[in-house]
Amino acid sequence: MTPQLLALVTSIFYAIALIAARKGLRYSTPATVTCVSILVQVVVLWSVVLLRGGIPQVLPVAVGLFIFVGVTQLGVRFLAYGGVAKIGAARSSALQAISPLVSAAVAIVFLHESATVVVLLGTVLVVCGIMLVSWRAEEEITAFRWWHLLLPLGAALLTGINHPIRRYALMLSNEPLFFAALMGTVSLVGFLGYTNCGATRERLVWQREAVGYFIVTGIAETVSISSIITALSIGPVVVIAPIASSYPLWALIGAAIFLREIERINALTVLGSLSIVAGALAILLGR
Repeated sequence: MTPQLLALVTSIFYAIALIAARKGLRYSTPATVTCVSILVQVVVLWSVVLLRGGIPQVLPVAVGLFIFVGVTQLGVRFLAYGGVAKIGAARSSALQAISPLVSAAVAIVFLHESATVVVLLGTVLVVCGIMLVSWRAEEEITAFRWWHLLLPLGAALLTGINHPIRRYALMLSNEPLFFAALMGTVSLVGFLGYTNCGATRERLVWQREAVGYFIVTGIAETVSISSIITALSIGPVVVIAPIASSYPLWALIGAAIFLREIERINALTVLGSLSIVAGALAILLGR
């Protein structure tokens, strides 16, 4: 399978994960869907790794990098599903798609890359998209607060950092399935530590109506994570990231079909999502 096709699979299945999570969050909490998603990832991927011959030989540096990514991926999950719960799947996915802007900013500041006209245009489109998605959200979302927008933006920040690290680690040791399983294990350990240290007020809520949706979320996110890591193992970030960042379009379609009773999709959300995706593509292709 080509890296482009794997990136497309990544975007579609991540959108499915967000839609399913939104359905289940009517009855439960972001911490619960995070827990279920991680458990599904760990069980499925370690089963595949063991069936394929067990733990492969990899460089310690690559292991260390994926341990770091596993910790930050836990943050991505908490922030992403928290955003879905607060502002909906369509808006949250659109704001998460600004991760290429983060990657470009890191490259410009720390790697001294130049900002081309196309990158600057993409930045303008992303900023305009954020404004459109968040415009008068308080009129359509019950108990909306401005800081709810920071949840998916935080997930985007961590995702923008994670992609280059994953790519570099996979260049050292090309074992995507093992590293995806390792990443899930690290996230699970971090989740258990977080929920047992008394730092969170959010409890796990096990409702039958939610569990089925959360299992679908876990399966879809596991496919998405495995696909993006495999894609990064055989292709460059600049080829993969634009396609993988298209998930707001799929989430928008899914929300319009499956979330009509709980999530309103207006023209500003549609225009904002398209603007952010177009800006992300411009940033990635213009670098």
